[in-house]
Amino acid sequence: MYPEELIAPMRADLVNAGFTETRTAEEVEKYIKQTPGTVLVMVNSVCGCAAANARPAVKLAVKHSKRPDHLITVFAGNDVEAVKKAREYMLPFPPSSPSIALFKDGMLVHMIERHHIEGRPAELIAQNLISAFEEYC
Repeated sequence: MYPEELIAPMRADLVNAGFTETRTAEEVEKYIKQTPGTVLVMVNSVCGCAAANARPAVKLAVKHSKRPDHLITVFAGNDVEAVKKAREYMLPFPPSSPSIALFKDGMLVHMIERHHIEGRPAELIAQNLISAFEEYC
């Protein structure tokens, strides 16, 4: 686990953009399986591609007029049970940090894995998400 004081700004980056932190498996399940509508899940991470690409991309995308009903985040390496539960719902995709998933009425409808994030500009990733929002939200 990473020291909380190290990751606090990374957590705050998404919370300040309107995301709800989910730190337990029960919280993740509540949003993904028990809440109707659309849920965007960002698996946050300390890696450079989360800072340079993933977090800026989701912050851009959620400013779009059509967006998910709920925005949640889990932190890989710290929110162990929450991340594990989120990844169960992301199957058959392998564990990936960072990653971004869109659910509609409990079903995974769009997935962006780390290899889709690394080396890609935030604007391109945001456009990918916006296209998914247009289709599913």
